Amino acid sequence: MHDEHFTVLGVARPRTPWLAEVGRWANSSMLPIEFIRCVSVDEVRSRLLSTRRHSALLLGEDCDRDIIETARDAGCVPMVVTETSARRDWTLLGASCTLIQPVHPEQLLAALRDHAIGVDRRTPVTRTEIAVEPCAAGRLITVLGPGGTGTSTTAMAIASHFAANTSKRRESTDQRVALIDASLNGDQALLHDLGDVVPGLQELVELHRTANPSVDNVRNHFWFAPRHGYDVLPGLRRHRDWSTLRRRSAIAALASILNAYDIVVTDADSDFEGEEQTGSIDIEDRNFLARELANNADLIVLTARAGISGLRRSLQTFRDLVELGVQTERVLLVVIGAPRSTRQRSELTRTTLRLFNEAVPSSSLPTPVMVPIRRDLEPFFHDGSAPPRSALGSISAAVAELLDLIEPSETRPNFQPTPVAIVPGHLGRTA
Repeated sequence: MHDEHFTVLGVARPRTPWLAEVGRWANSSMLPIEFIRCVSVDEVRSRLLSTRRHSALLLGEDCDRDIIETARDAGCVPMVVTETSARRDWTLLGASCTLIQPVHPEQLLAALRDHAIGVDRRTPVTRTEIAVEPCAAGRLITVLGPGGTGTSTTAMAIASHFAANTSKRRESTDQRVALIDASLNGDQALLHDLGDVVPGLQELVELHRTANPSVDNVRNHFWFAPRHGYDVLPGLRRHRDWSTLRRRSAIAALASILNAYDIVVTDADSDFEGEEQTGSIDIEDRNFLARELANNADLIVLTARAGISGLRRSLQTFRDLVELGVQTERVLLVVIGAPRSTRQRSELTRTTLRLFNEAVPSSSLPTPVMVPIRRDLEPFFHDGSAPPRSALGSISAAVAELLDLIEPSETRPNFQPTPVAIVPGHLGRTA
């Protein structure tokens, strides 16, 4: 006799035969399980995030990576019930095992004993962190800043610099450079004269919902820009499409990109507000891509406009980065529209460093890069060409030099914070 009891969740398409069978086995005490049949994935996610602990989650073949990893984080074992032949390798997507229909009671009980743990209702839930598969030695550079500070142009210049340098020694190193448009209002497709193209970021994330694509499949979602020398991943076609980016699938897509490219430059947003600041999980989901790219980048290039208003907005973004947990030595400030006079640029550099150090006393910000404004760049964008090196070469040189000095980010590719275990009653305790 086994002194055991399993709490099992189940979700699949309506009228799926094995759902009714497992419910009948549980109700007749044929198996030592309590079966909770869920009507949707949202209900499953709500139950997994509750304080009650569950042993296993039975899923149909229409599930995806997001719900599988959510179950694993909650300490619940995901199991996929497939047809006679599985359409994909579910174990690579995180499932503990697969059960082939028709499922017999003995098979289900054996799988629960091998992979799941019996639970007691009085046992508090414990959550574990599931990290993304380790990445190659690709370096991640995130370019961000307030609107109108030239983030897209700066990202193009940095990617062009690395692409030009690697192309000279491509025969010996075979390095690849990619530019990702990760902004909610993407401009890179327009600046590269790509048009409203498919595939892009949305399609690549969707691919990772139910598969672990190869390096070649990942690169096939990028568009080669011959005048720039690097690959481009177009961003969202509409601002509202952020709701289609599943968190886990997007994280897996970022890990795959870092596996496929040596240098990855991202054009990201500077809005990092989350549930802690606003009380809204929807706002955090909207901004999660910018938060993860900033928090896990090897180097962040923060663009700013010279002037009182421009520096104030960039200073607020810098504070948000520090609050997010970014190390200040990984932030390179680029001031666009600096004066052409050497003396005035030096004075602006000293003033900017003093201003940022006073705002964040413990910061160690590298020397900012001052870039005089150029008004002759528009023809290059009309032609879909790279900006001239004489205009933005100082930014690229500073990024390359600083990237060589900085060690790869230790937090990458773990794009998720550790979930906090919730013990019943502790929310009502007072200090």
